[in-house]
Amino acid sequence: MTKKTYEQLEAYMKSCMQDSAHDMEHIYRVLYTALDIADHEKDVDYDVLICACLLHDIGRKAQFENKKVCHAKAGAAMAVRYLTEQGFDKDYTAKVEHCILAHRFRKGKGNQPDSTEAKILFDADKIDVTGAVGVARTLQYGGHASEPIYTRLPDGRIADGEEESADSFFHEYRHKLCNIHEKLYTKRGREIAGERKAAAEAFYKSLYREVTGAFQTGPELLERSLKAGGQ
Repeated sequence: MTKKTYEQLEAYMKSCMQDSAHDMEHIYRVLYTALDIADHEKDVDYDVLICACLLHDIGRKAQFENKKVCHAKAGAAMAVRYLTEQGFDKDYTAKVEHCILAHRFRKGKGNQPDSTEAKILFDADKIDVTGAVGVARTLQYGGHASEPIYTRLPDGRIADGEEESADSFFHEYRHKLCNIHEKLYTKRGREIAGERKAAAEAFYKSLYREVTGAFQTGPELLERSLKAGGQ
């Protein structure tokens, strides 16, 4: 890929990115992590990989405006339209399309990355929700979407994320963040995610301990104060 082509694709990406948790810096981190992974793989088409990394989240705005929209599908369609208009080869465009379609966490046939480039993009994108940066991005996105850090169970206990289905940081951590390294395709990707796991785990445990600690003594102290005030 020439520098001119890269700058052309980069400019289009920048014109599409408006989500603070999936901003341009996320794109660059994914790109650079993907290049790290690619350096440990064979027969990588770097033109396809770089293009797919730059454009993989351009459909985020559409999904944020309508939660029924899949940003991977929307982004793939946008990428195909743009690359076609710019005269890129159909085979090249199709490969980029597959990478973008397959980069999102989804279940079911037809959603998994098949090509080396798609697997690398998938891993690089998921690595960016691991470790300290993953915690920061998850909290940032949750705040943007008005999701709480935690929820309460019917008996008043703080839900640890495993026990409830409502959206929260604890739920996102227990159901997604803490096991990401097990779902990656590349050896290098699993190594990077594994190195970051401890940071996210330590934050989650500390945060859970702090919020549950407040509720262990707080209700009793409040009741005591109210009784004293009523005398």
